[in-house]
Amino acid sequence: MNDSRRDADTPDNMHRARPTPQSRLSPIWIVPLVAILIGLWLVYDNYRSRGPQITLIMSNAEGIEAGSTLIKTRNVEVGRVEKVQLADDLSHAVITARMEPETDDMLKADSRFWVVKPRIGREGISGLNTVLSGAYIQLEPGTAESEAQEFEVSDQPPVAPADAAGLRLNLVSQLGNSLSTGDPVTYQGYTVGRVEEARFDPQSQRMHHRVFIESPYDELVTDSTRFWSASGIDLRLDADGVRVNVESLEALLGGGITFGVPEELPRGRPVEPDATFTLYVDEESARQGTFSRYLEYVLLIEDTVRGLSRGAPVEFRGVRIGTVAAVPWNFTATQPDSRSSFSIPVLVRIEPQRLGIENQEIDLEEWRERFDRLFDRGLRASLKSGNLLTGALFVDINFQQDLAGEHTPKTFSERQVFPTTTGGFARIEAQVTALLDKLNALEVEPLLTGLDRNLAASEAMLAEVREVSRSLQSLLEDPATRQVAGNLNTTLEELRDTLQGLNPDSTAYRELTGVLGRLERLLRDLQPVARTLNENPRALLFDSLETSDPLPRAPRQP
Repeated sequence: MNDSRRDADTPDNMHRARPTPQSRLSPIWIVPLVAILIGLWLVYDNYRSRGPQITLIMSNAEGIEAGSTLIKTRNVEVGRVEKVQLADDLSHAVITARMEPETDDMLKADSRFWVVKPRIGREGISGLNTVLSGAYIQLEPGTAESEAQEFEVSDQPPVAPADAAGLRLNLVSQLGNSLSTGDPVTYQGYTVGRVEEARFDPQSQRMHHRVFIESPYDELVTDSTRFWSASGIDLRLDADGVRVNVESLEALLGGGITFGVPEELPRGRPVEPDATFTLYVDEESARQGTFSRYLEYVLLIEDTVRGLSRGAPVEFRGVRIGTVAAVPWNFTATQPDSRSSFSIPVLVRIEPQRLGIENQEIDLEEWRERFDRLFDRGLRASLKSGNLLTGALFVDINFQQDLAGEHTPKTFSERQVFPTTTGGFARIEAQVTALLDKLNALEVEPLLTGLDRNLAASEAMLAEVREVSRSLQSLLEDPATRQVAGNLNTTLEELRDTLQGLNPDSTAYRELTGVLGRLERLLRDLQPVARTLNENPRALLFDSLETSDPLPRAPRQP
């Protein structure tokens, strides 16, 4: 029995008793493997179809909702906002958005995003379609070569597309005006562009504006162009009178910028994009800014300078050749020893460019020498009234022949002194004083004696006139004179009765008409006789004009 159990436990017997293992994989494992492959494919397909993820930065996420706010370009949906949250420093909102597939080419470094929502502005009402559907984010694809995943979203739409034909310029000014994005840029009253950006630089304390000039109006901008503010109504009272300049209604309500080339400058050459210009406060300041080369002189005025202001014209016989730069100028500086009284220093600029001379042709030293020669010939400056209404003064330059001669140059605070003469008001005062002196020197007694004689003669003449008037009054009051009017009326009535007898229906009128008719026929019959006598007076003596003249005969003998 034990032997038989050992035989059964031998290895050969054991090997024959175990079942043989399967050499193939069971078909039941195919199902989970296929499910895993399908899941991986769905994950990959979902990842590939999701598109790129971008981050948008906004100062305020008003109207933006996660899962519902769309991103559009040309009114086509290209993305959707997934998450809206605050930044870590709580200074702005961070928006995470998922773009549609194949939108990578739109996400460039210069791509622009802005919020489209209902707006009411000077140009009208826009974005009304978002009242029911809600605000959305507009995308303007960029053209740069580098790509980006983070962008800033603007609250205002751009003035012009990035690829729009035109010219973008930079304007720098010290104006604290109300110019803002979207304000018009005009040329002779016609809108040719818009302000794209307005910001203040605290470091330089200047305003920086970026403007866009549409094509083909960008050809109007040259290196001689000047820009100035055109906000509202420009009212000015100066030596030239009263000037009122009113821009368009849009500029009147919100301001704007205008530009042009001053008449004193040539047309100029075209400028490159992103060129920088100065923005002046008004057209007159822009015109003054073109005269960059000038001579500075100091006027030592002994008269009052009330009414003379900075920017007043300096004229030579009505032609403007300069500008008053400062009134007063360096008031506390030491005056020349030759001055007998204290004078008010006024700084003026002589600008040869106002005479139509281009910059490259101006030699300031030559002009200074020319003025030195004119000073010897009596060239002097004086103050004159430019406007009686405003009391504004201007500097008038002219020749004074009585002051011609050698001129001694003087300086004041390192500036050459322009010789002056008495102004118009002081000259009038001097003339009035001279007239009063002449009146005081007159001998009044003989004049008064002659005046008394003339008055006595006038009184005698008036007495005679009164006597004649009394005589005439007596004549008019005489009864016989009063009867003249009645007799004249009677005569006129008799004459009227006589004329009434000659009316067409009266017998006398018919007889007179008959007599006139017979007289007319008689004159008509006499016309041939008169014509014959006029042609041959012999017809009155001889019966026939055909016969020959009679021959005289001797008397017969008894």
